[in-house]
Amino acid sequence: MNERNSIIGKIDWVTVLIYLALVMIGWFSIFSARYNEAHPSIFDLSQVYGKQLLWIGAALLVGFVILLIDAKFFNAFSLWIYVLFVASLLLVLVYGKATKGATSWIDLGAGIKFQPSEFAKMATALAVAGYLDRLDVDLQKRKDQIVTAVLILVPMALVLAQNDTGSAIVFVSFILVLYREGFPGAGWLMLAGVVAVLLFIFTLVWSQKTMYIILGALFVLTLTYYLITKKKHIVRMMAVFAIAFMFVFSVDYAFHKVLQEHQQNRILVMLGKLDDPKGVGYNVHQSKIAIGSGGFAGKGFLQGTQTKYDFVPEQHTDFIFCTIGEEGGFLGTAAVVLLYVSLLVRIIVLAERQRSTFSRVYGYAIAGILFVHVAINIGMTIGLVPVIGIPLPFLSYGGSSMLAFTIMLAIFVKQDANRLNVL
Repeated sequence: MNERNSIIGKIDWVTVLIYLALVMIGWFSIFSARYNEAHPSIFDLSQVYGKQLLWIGAALLVGFVILLIDAKFFNAFSLWIYVLFVASLLLVLVYGKATKGATSWIDLGAGIKFQPSEFAKMATALAVAGYLDRLDVDLQKRKDQIVTAVLILVPMALVLAQNDTGSAIVFVSFILVLYREGFPGAGWLMLAGVVAVLLFIFTLVWSQKTMYIILGALFVLTLTYYLITKKKHIVRMMAVFAIAFMFVFSVDYAFHKVLQEHQQNRILVMLGKLDDPKGVGYNVHQSKIAIGSGGFAGKGFLQGTQTKYDFVPEQHTDFIFCTIGEEGGFLGTAAVVLLYVSLLVRIIVLAERQRSTFSRVYGYAIAGILFVHVAINIGMTIGLVPVIGIPLPFLSYGGSSMLAFTIMLAIFVKQDANRLNVL
């Protein structure tokens, strides 16, 4: 009993309270999005809002159990947890159930489906943290760089093979960990990623010919500057521009030959190159109407017309944010965004005070995962990001995501509570 009281006293209650606030907001939003007048009770287990309550209860129970487990367990068994969920990703490729074009679910029967990719993110965070915590590991060494990259890229590739592009993109968030831990070139990788995205977008918007002219002009100006100032690394600069030219040249091929038709259309809708409000752009179009109609203070709980008349598909899952926008307005959405920002900042602050590399790395890993989920999900509901189908943490309906995110956060809360015991 004394040990349990000690644990409760050491956990970071700010993080826990933010988590509980998000979970409750999500539950009530799901209730509003799928409200059925014939089943008006939010506790009705025959409805999705009742089922979500069961998943919340299960998540809270699992989270509490994690707080009672020895904190060293997760470091000691991080590799085995990783192997288990990588194996489950392989299992999905063989026995997976296709849902909305992605084969990422395993049907457990009784109406219960399991999505290993949600848990694979947490397992990868543990594996990377466990590996970097070893005394003989140094990210300045090529061998350790390769091993770390492989730990991240293997599950990412398996998720991509399931045609679950959204979940695969989330693994890119581990660049934040590599940057924090001194991975050589991590900062340049992030910059290169941003530049690549911008080049891709501008090429689709302006055409390859226009981009060649712009890059050519920039190259001439940069080369002139280097020659006049006699700067070093001129060859490196020329190589960068050569890569940029080749990237722009490959955009058309990648867009039309690599991406599927529905992915192409979603990108074109986002860029305003395709107007299809009754087809591929229907979800986003209706979502923006719902959020915009909420105004400053919203229409009120259960009063959203877009929500009530089911105009937005998947509103209780991937598009749950537009329910908050319509019924809570700017104030409601701002409150939710503020809660997420507070949670992310809190996790990073806690990560920086850890005494072990394992806890610090793991903290940054889950902060990155949560950030990408939140940014992409909210971005796609307001038309800034193509619809790629990833849940909003703690708010979207779904057992796998609720359990995975809760376990992910609970492990970190446990590590933080145990930080003073680390020598």
